[in-house]
Amino acid sequence: MRGSRIRPAALLFLCASVSRLGAAGTAVWEMTTYRDFLAGVFSHVSLSKEGRLLLGPELKPLFASEQPLVWSMARAADGSTYLGTGHRGRVYRVDRNGAGVLFWSSSEPEVFALEWGPDGNLYAGTSPDGKVYRISPSGQAAVWFDPKSKYIWSLTFGRDGALFAGTGERGKIFRVDRSGRGELHYDTGQGHVTSLALDAAGALLAGTDPNGLLYRIEAKDRAFVLHDSILPEIRSLAVTPDGTIYAAAMGGAVSRLTQAGTPAVAGDTPAGMVVQSVTVTAGAEAQGGAQLPKPASETARSAPAVTATPPAPAVSFLGLQKSALLRIGRDLSVETLWTSTEENIYAVLPQAGGVLFSTDDHGRIYRLDPDRQVTLLAQTGEEETVRLAAVGTSLVAVTGNLGKLYRLGDGPAESGEYEAPVRDTGSVSRWGRVSWKAQTAAGASIEFSTRSGNSARPDSTWSEWSGPLRDGEGSPVASPVARFIQWRARLRGSRGSTPVVESVSLAYLPQNSAPVLRGITVGWAARSSTPPASSAPSAAGAADISITVTDTGAATSTVNPGTTTQTLSRPAAQPQLTSISWQAEDADGDKLIARVSFRGEGENEWKLLKENLSETHLGVDGDALADGVYQVKVQVSDSASNPRDTARETEMISAPFLVDNTPPSVRHSGGERSGAGAVVRFQAADAASMLRRAEYSLNAGPWIPVFSDDGIIDSKSETLTIRLEALKPGEHLITLRVADSAGNTGLGKAVLK
Repeated sequence: MRGSRIRPAALLFLCASVSRLGAAGTAVWEMTTYRDFLAGVFSHVSLSKEGRLLLGPELKPLFASEQPLVWSMARAADGSTYLGTGHRGRVYRVDRNGAGVLFWSSSEPEVFALEWGPDGNLYAGTSPDGKVYRISPSGQAAVWFDPKSKYIWSLTFGRDGALFAGTGERGKIFRVDRSGRGELHYDTGQGHVTSLALDAAGALLAGTDPNGLLYRIEAKDRAFVLHDSILPEIRSLAVTPDGTIYAAAMGGAVSRLTQAGTPAVAGDTPAGMVVQSVTVTAGAEAQGGAQLPKPASETARSAPAVTATPPAPAVSFLGLQKSALLRIGRDLSVETLWTSTEENIYAVLPQAGGVLFSTDDHGRIYRLDPDRQVTLLAQTGEEETVRLAAVGTSLVAVTGNLGKLYRLGDGPAESGEYEAPVRDTGSVSRWGRVSWKAQTAAGASIEFSTRSGNSARPDSTWSEWSGPLRDGEGSPVASPVARFIQWRARLRGSRGSTPVVESVSLAYLPQNSAPVLRGITVGWAARSSTPPASSAPSAAGAADISITVTDTGAATSTVNPGTTTQTLSRPAAQPQLTSISWQAEDADGDKLIARVSFRGEGENEWKLLKENLSETHLGVDGDALADGVYQVKVQVSDSASNPRDTARETEMISAPFLVDNTPPSVRHSGGERSGAGAVVRFQAADAASMLRRAEYSLNAGPWIPVFSDDGIIDSKSETLTIRLEALKPGEHLITLRVADSAGNTGLGKAVLK
């Protein structure tokens, strides 16, 4: 059945679609804010809370332990620093000048806690099979207390001279008097007591893991929870003279490092206690070591072998934060001063001008000012900075992996360097100029340099750093054409002053990317007085049958050889249009224009349907394409947004599709009587597509399916024989209906007398 024709003037119509205008023109990489600069690498350079680069405090390495980790630190009255390391259980003594010696070696592989006692001896907590040792100034050591616990995480002395030891796997706190006699002071019911301190009134504070509880323990077996953190572990505690408590909370590194092993003996576990244990095998010196402060995915990289099963249920971590700096006031109000989803916080140190804290992002040290603005003070370049301590007007910092001791001066360094993060321009780019805004005092200077490459991380394939660029108004970038680029700034001070970099801009021109065609869809669409609201094939009035060719990523596509020809039929009921739509995109956001052509089977040349199309849909009069096999070619170009010599074009050819608007022919070819019945023969044929279905009706009765004489209807021409039995005397009408692949139906009849 065929629809009525339309006027020639209405041969084509276009459906609008929205595309983002743009071009592969000059782009600018700008760094202006604190967050922009924070992603870089700092060497003797600080980042102010306003987002300014300036020379930071001089960071001087005092001592390298040559051990993978330094877990603990204690300061002696003579100015010496003692460092407890892993995984060989060594304690080093470092004098004021940075000269270090091996002070003592433990039979256990980890020294997680060190504390100087009022009696002038050093106390060390070791793990596993945790013990507390008393070590004389000459290095003579003896077991002072054995709590029969796996881990000694923390040590601190009370005002009466008694030593408190925070342990794990069962989260108990022991009190050891001056004679070395110890007893259970408080059972937290947690897995680990990770930090200890005294509050301003002398009460014991304890931070725990894995439920992130902070306790105030006022007497034996009597405690009060000051705060229940959403983070699993209270890693570090510090108290100011006015009673303010600062706490570093993080994502539960201790419980994950020591993931539970064997359960406790029945009857030996307090109610609510999280039972955890670990088996650690000490071996040769590790070459990196499991990082205690690291989360589970980053632990267990070295010598200690940890065998584990999941711990008992604990308060779950929401995953919104990785760490936080908390302040608990004297009125028990809790304020979150700083949070991070990327960095773990390890140590906190209150000072008169703010609060210092350290993290695991290149071993960074931050200062939080009273206005809650954060300054990146220094970056050690190690994996983490785990301990901080004030030494006069200076600061000492302990790092892990490798275990080192650093000292930060109280004045700016003479020079420093900042390395920006790598910039991905998305495609090979040409570089313009780099410019910057800065403040420089007399004698101070700033020099920039750049390098480029085509790997995401700088490696040996990258170019060398360029020569110094000094013109802040705009210095040409000499680095080779590439996809990735990086800049570096070197700052030099003068007479205690520092230059200040406020912002940096680098211009580049990305190589124009070719458009991409994702697919072509050909189908029927009902003719309408207004264009459809969408070019999608599923829009109102879309075809019952459509064919699609889809490209999954190639910039230029053609139909694969041997693609099966599909049949395009149109439903009846109203005038129809052949609908052609395509999906095109451009990585640069360029405006795209299209050219659409068609070609019939056996034809050599493409015939233009329409060009300069900014839309992605085209309609053709349904009668304009006679029965036959066709293909459509769509070409899209970004020439509307680019100069002629840089414009790019992509084309795609649809799968072959068959247009079949003509119904099959059906004719009666003879017959004879057969007893009380009859045999009637028909010939059915279609010029364009295969026949698919046949059925007959006797005297306008129900339709009854019939097969061709060869048993299957699968060709353009078929012979069909209908056998009728027990016919009543008189005249009879047999009607045969045959459908082709396109759904067109033809009718034939025979009259029996």
